[in-house]
Amino acid sequence: MAEIKYVITDEEGIHARPAGTLVKFVKELGCSATITKGEKTVDITRLMAVMSLGAKKGDEVTVSCDNQECLDKIESFLKENL
Repeated sequence: MAEIKYVITDEEGIHARPAGTLVKFVKELGCSATITKGEKTVDITRLMAVMSLGAKKGDEVTVSCDNQECLDKIESFLKENL
């Protein structure tokens, strides 16, 4: 699996609205991906799981994906939205 590290820049972190948008975006890509903060790793297509990470501004997350093209799209999404 390919992975990227990303530091959250949104003032409010990954709260309900951006988490929902992220989950929907990744579901539409149709790839298998996870997001990790600290020791906790969750399926990026599960809204409550993503929100349970409690990612705040300045936190580093790692996104892992089975497809490099999908990972590149997810990275672009994160940069534009979080």
